[in-house]
Amino acid sequence: MENHQLAPLCLSRDYHDLKNRLGQIIVGYDLQGRPVRAIQLKAVGSMAAILRETLEPNLAQTAEGTPALIHGGPFANIAHGTSSLVSILLGLSEADYCVVEAGFGSELGAEKFVDIVSRVGGFNVSAAVIVATVRALRHHGGVPAEKLNSTDPEAVKRGLGNLGKHIENVRTLGLAPVVTINKFQSDEPREIQMIEQFCSSLNVPCAVSTVFQDGGEGATELAERVVEATRKGAQSHPVYPLEASVEDKLEAVVKDLYGGIGAEYTSDAKKDLDRIARLSFVNQPICVAKTPLSLSDDPTKIGRPRDFIALVRRLEVAAGAGFNIAYMGDVVTMPGLPKRPAAENIDLTDEGIITGLQ
Repeated sequence: MENHQLAPLCLSRDYHDLKNRLGQIIVGYDLQGRPVRAIQLKAVGSMAAILRETLEPNLAQTAEGTPALIHGGPFANIAHGTSSLVSILLGLSEADYCVVEAGFGSELGAEKFVDIVSRVGGFNVSAAVIVATVRALRHHGGVPAEKLNSTDPEAVKRGLGNLGKHIENVRTLGLAPVVTINKFQSDEPREIQMIEQFCSSLNVPCAVSTVFQDGGEGATELAERVVEATRKGAQSHPVYPLEASVEDKLEAVVKDLYGGIGAEYTSDAKKDLDRIARLSFVNQPICVAKTPLSLSDDPTKIGRPRDFIALVRRLEVAAGAGFNIAYMGDVVTMPGLPKRPAAENIDLTDEGIITGLQ
């Protein structure tokens, strides 16, 4: 399902809310530039009927039998990037702790979770887990892809600036940060120690995770650190007020979370700003569509970029979702498959055993 339909679904509280959001979807503009909405095409009822079962949270279980709600999938690089609001509210009502994945980094998933999702849901976010890997820090320290499995403490040291900015961002959003080091076999102990020492210098709890190797037991220490963090009483808060202009909202996100000095707009983007104002859609959250490979809008800017200007190429009203989308850089809005999709490794034996899932 394309994100313009998935985002309204994932931000809906119930069937009534879903129908209202579907009705607001803009399918085009007439010759006078006025929006044509789904409700005008009398398509709301049929769309809602198709999505009736889809709105219901999907209960699954992990390999160890732990219940999990896997529901919805708007990507955080082009949409708001988290599970459905219905599943989150269900988790909050039924469990002592509700852990939600917010896609990609702090400047994408975490920002949108606080500025969009928690606003709509009306709930507080207590803590944020920042997942770090030695390989990623080597990358942000300038190591080319073909050498990322080789030990390079100096590169890790250079890459720590990237982790530091994500910690800073989490605190900017009012959350208590917890860093987990997702450990791989190629990691050297001294590189992991460098990350732990860096976190300690910033007074951030840190725990090594070996869940891929050891299952749930490999995250016991992490779980303990997260529980401790949630008890600090942190209060999440948005980066910008809804009544701010679109330009001021983007300025706040670029400066406070990306580390840039501001934003520039193409001629097309300036026309889009005029359209947003004409449609009286200014007082809505901003959802930035940009690369997840950099804190900036340029995937080649690794580490902790500074003093850059983000380029806004165009903007779009996502009326059903209830936010405005700002497209930065050359982001691809339709996800693609890798050269060799994981599906090619999955098979079923004659005995009925599924292989290739790990």
